[in-house]
Amino acid sequence: MSARIPLATVRRRVMVNLRVDSIATPARLITFHGLVDGREHIAIELGEPGPIPMVRPHSECLTGDVFGSERCDSGPQLHEGVARIANAGGYVLYLRQEGRGIGLYEKLDAYALQDRGLDTYDANVALGHDPDERDYTVAAQMLRALGVTKIVLLSNNPDKYWQLLNCGIEITEQIPTRSYVSESNVRYLSAKVQRAGHSLGDFDLGDGHGSVDQSGGSMINGHRAR
Repeated sequence: MSARIPLATVRRRVMVNLRVDSIATPARLITFHGLVDGREHIAIELGEPGPIPMVRPHSECLTGDVFGSERCDSGPQLHEGVARIANAGGYVLYLRQEGRGIGLYEKLDAYALQDRGLDTYDANVALGHDPDERDYTVAAQMLRALGVTKIVLLSNNPDKYWQLLNCGIEITEQIPTRSYVSESNVRYLSAKVQRAGHSLGDFDLGDGHGSVDQSGGSMINGHRAR
């Protein structure tokens, strides 16, 4: 049985041109009233959403999305999401959930702990948090405010699938993003697979030790990143 969630309403729609990988992409930024956590999440409408739009719930990552940090795969996933959804028609839900919900400063504290050997989940726990504090109720609220109750989900994260499903959003298909692997993020990605069940396509990260092909393509256990 799906949970009953409070209704949110659309506050404003504003047209902008996004520039992703040097390509201008028309988009509509949508803000909301009534989101349960009181944060300023936005929906980015791309292309021409149909009855079952493609949707990527994307958690904010200043270091990856804006500064291009290679410690995670967030920036490339955001760019891929915008490009694919602009073609398919749908929404990127940009959620203010930095550091899996712990905030920017404590995410950087967690980085320092990772440099001492903890993985990304244990670092959050060492700071007094749950491994992942993200709640996707707001994502379901945003979709319902847009009149969307059935989606194609663009995500590698099973928790997004189950939380949205429990909030009454029907998911007809879950499509993973590509794998963006480098020497800087292989331990991070391995933890996501082993600790949280994320999909990385046909990659077997094993104990988290991979290599990077010097010709420029990422390699994990002999497989080239796509």
